[in-house]
Amino acid sequence: MSAWLAASIVLACGLVPCCLGCLRSDVISALAAYNVAAVVAVLLLVTMTMAFNRQPFIDLAVVLVPLSAGGSLAFVRFLGRRR
Repeated sequence: MSAWLAASIVLACGLVPCCLGCLRSDVISALAAYNVAAVVAVLLLVTMTMAFNRQPFIDLAVVLVPLSAGGSLAFVRFLGRRR
């Protein structure tokens, strides 16, 4: 097992608390958990690129960065309408 694969496994396990935070906390805390999960997911894709030596994973990471930023902005806009 390479160091990159071990890092990928640790990051994948780190997504579990983020998902639980999104599901079980109040709205503002869920937004923070979503942002942390997006960063962890990008890092997971980067480490998987190095572990498996597959370039399409890095393309997914590059696409995920602006999509997660846009998703969090849409979430904040939805919260603004709700209040």
